[in-house]
Amino acid sequence: MTRLHDTTYRGFASDNYAGVHPEVLQALAAANEGHQIAYGEDQYTARLAEVVKAEFGEQAEVFPVFNGTGANVLALTALMPRWGAVIASGTAHIHTDEGGAPERVSGLKLFTVPTPDGKLTPELVDTEAFGWGDEHRAQPLAVSITNTTEVGTVYTPEEVRALADHAHERGMALHLDGARVWNAAAALGTPLRAFTADAGVDVLSLGGTKNGLLGAEAIVVLDPSRVDGLVYLRKMNMQLASKMRFISAQLLTLFDDGLGVRSASHANAMAARLRAGLEGMLADGSLPADSLGFSQATRANAVFALLANDAADRIRERFRFYDWDRAAGEVRWMCAFDTTEADIDAFLAVVREELTR
Repeated sequence: MTRLHDTTYRGFASDNYAGVHPEVLQALAAANEGHQIAYGEDQYTARLAEVVKAEFGEQAEVFPVFNGTGANVLALTALMPRWGAVIASGTAHIHTDEGGAPERVSGLKLFTVPTPDGKLTPELVDTEAFGWGDEHRAQPLAVSITNTTEVGTVYTPEEVRALADHAHERGMALHLDGARVWNAAAALGTPLRAFTADAGVDVLSLGGTKNGLLGAEAIVVLDPSRVDGLVYLRKMNMQLASKMRFISAQLLTLFDDGLGVRSASHANAMAARLRAGLEGMLADGSLPADSLGFSQATRANAVFALLANDAADRIRERFRFYDWDRAAGEVRWMCAFDTTEADIDAFLAVVREELTR
């Protein structure tokens, strides 16, 4: 096949723009020889179940799926009946970026709460956690959080535990959207289970695509007593892979020799380099003090910046990225496992050039 794209092109719009990690490609090639039983009865999926138990505890169950939206919708569907509602932040991916799938496909209700940093607290949960037994109100039966959050902030294990205890005391389950869960682990310097299973999370959407996989995610059930019918729901919702070995082999690779955390640590480090470079130029006068600001802390692989829209548009002509809130002049710059120091330095040069015109 003729290559159709410029392999030197780099952008900062999304970690989804990156390709497949070379070690993952090797794993796919290794899994490709011969025949394996379809629909999850293969050796790779069996091994993934063993690895997940070792990582999250003997009670953990894993259900590979194709994408993050599928993982989130299925996890929430399995957590509650049709009359259930989920409390989430106003920036939650399930609310802003999944086309209404949780509500349209599952039939559940989302109760969203404004948060300045993308993080829920027990007090914020309580603004929507009421009305149990009221037939006129959807019943709050789950809380959903994201780590890292959609604005790049990170929940600590203690913060997750506080939310889990608060939810459980009120009869609600806790779901964690882990689209960038590896970046959270790298930022916290802890194992995945420290802020999931050990912190009281009931169900985890385990991300992979944003960390170098090719359409491979999973639902990890951390408390099997909280879910019902997931094995059937996965098929009904078109997330059951016939050649599941190729999804499982990829997920296995993230756990092998720490690849998931290594890749995420690199992406986080590149974002830190970008933030430090920008702050350095502001400090030494290379950039006018009023030309650039920051709207969120840079804890993982995202930098949220504030700058004039016209300047952002000029920079975007050379390095693609997304507006987060154009009215506020807020943009998001994402780094990936394959972002290099040279990529960061080239981007910094363009920012300097355009902001000093």
